[in-house]
Amino acid sequence: MNPQHDDGPPAGMSRREWRERQKSATAPEAPSAPVAPASAPTEDAAPLAAILGAAASDAPSSRLTILTVCTGNICRSPLAEVMLRADLEPLGVWVHSAGTHALVGHGMPEPALELAAQAGVDPATASAHLARYLVEPLLEDADLVLTMAREHRSHVVKMMPNRLRRTFTVREFARLASTVSTDDARAAADAAGSSSHERFAAVLRAVNDQRGVTASSGDDDDVIDPYRRSRETYARSAAELTPALVEVERIVRAALT
Repeated sequence: MNPQHDDGPPAGMSRREWRERQKSATAPEAPSAPVAPASAPTEDAAPLAAILGAAASDAPSSRLTILTVCTGNICRSPLAEVMLRADLEPLGVWVHSAGTHALVGHGMPEPALELAAQAGVDPATASAHLARYLVEPLLEDADLVLTMAREHRSHVVKMMPNRLRRTFTVREFARLASTVSTDDARAAADAAGSSSHERFAAVLRAVNDQRGVTASSGDDDDVIDPYRRSRETYARSAAELTPALVEVERIVRAALT
């Protein structure tokens, strides 16, 4: 028996219908699902950005962009990055780097930092480097991709086959570019117009035309990996890298000035 007072249904309504209405009126309202703010940040947003190389858009689209690539992105490619940046940033060129199997968030090891300092790079610039993964947006933005070895070049081309003619090992690029005189490079750039991207693309076509013309023994196109090796190996790696970067700088300057 219901202990609550029951006045009964109003005239013209059956007791059953009246009971159903009473239940509906007193049933608790179902709670609404919480809605998260559209702009709510997530805890792992920053680490994910680092892992995915989210700095792809660091450079304005109007700037010529060079991307250097190695395996861990802590030795060869960041050394190439900071050395090229010191020389080419005054020309409005953006240089950055990534790794095919990056040690995400790690900085350059001490021997690499020493080599950067010996090359005249601001120590603060080299010390600020943090490794990140190579991802497609980085390749999409790059006017030139310079890898440290043939395995990295193959990795890039497998990721984005349409970047084949923009991708070289750094020593391969130097070898091919050495057959293009500064005057010829500048003439090709001048014929292309005033856009830095178009001028450089014209010079890059001239460099690409040398593929298949100049021979290589294969290993000569790679920069030795010094990671976890002796300081002598770091010095050898830098000795292989530095002359190639000088040739890169010459070609870029011819295109832009």
